[in-house]
Amino acid sequence: MSENQAAGTPHEQPDTGTAHNARVWNYWQGGTDNYEVDRQVGDHVAGMIPVIRDIASADRRFLIRAVRHLAEDHGIRQFLDIGTGLPALENTHEIAQRIAPSSRIVYVDHDPVVLAYARTRLTSTEEGAAAYIDADAHDPDAILRIAGRTLDFTEPVALMLLGILNFVLDDTEAQAIARRLLEPLAPGSFLVLTHPTTEPELGGDLQLEAMAFWNAHAEPPVTARSAKEIGRYFDGLTLLDPGLVPCSLWRPEPGDGPTVVPQLGAVARKH
Repeated sequence: MSENQAAGTPHEQPDTGTAHNARVWNYWQGGTDNYEVDRQVGDHVAGMIPVIRDIASADRRFLIRAVRHLAEDHGIRQFLDIGTGLPALENTHEIAQRIAPSSRIVYVDHDPVVLAYARTRLTSTEEGAAAYIDADAHDPDAILRIAGRTLDFTEPVALMLLGILNFVLDDTEAQAIARRLLEPLAPGSFLVLTHPTTEPELGGDLQLEAMAFWNAHAEPPVTARSAKEIGRYFDGLTLLDPGLVPCSLWRPEPGDGPTVVPQLGAVARKH
């Protein structure tokens, strides 16, 4: 039977005086679920690093390809999507349930605008489930506890951390969060992750000034990491081909475009 819920503890109304990541990201992707302050900051950042809109597009296309691949080729029927952001044209549950209507998806975010849209737009097939948790990535235990109401952790789960651990500024804490979230997942589960990189050959060094501006004018603060640092999230896992690469180059499909972006992505299996 279907399940359509928003769980957790909602917090205050949106702060329309401060730019917020979910809304700015929506703006960069061509959406309309944003405020004037988000557009102002988004335009300023795009002036500093014009490739940012390509990054936003590449990250979404990576999500689409990864979910489709895991659902079609690996039989994954459960997805825990943390830092989901505002609804887009192709959301995780829509992709997965199109392939397997019984798929169960839990979204996690900590933005009142995202919560409001989840309450009004979250839909699921009758056979599957789509739920939303209002929770902070800094509290993985709460995420796992509430997600366990919808997902069966004795069966494989795709843990999706797309563009979220870059908002955990402390390297040790970010590593601990990823490990904790993976810990209860059954063998055969997958980690799907993207993260902005500082690698200069990908233009990552150009992001640093833009991130400094962001951290002074928007929420939450963000950081980039080297390929070596990002690779540590996959320690003990088996990377699927082509490994850790610019997310635009992970199994690209016709129409995805050849743009190389300073945003690394990978999919890896837990044993």
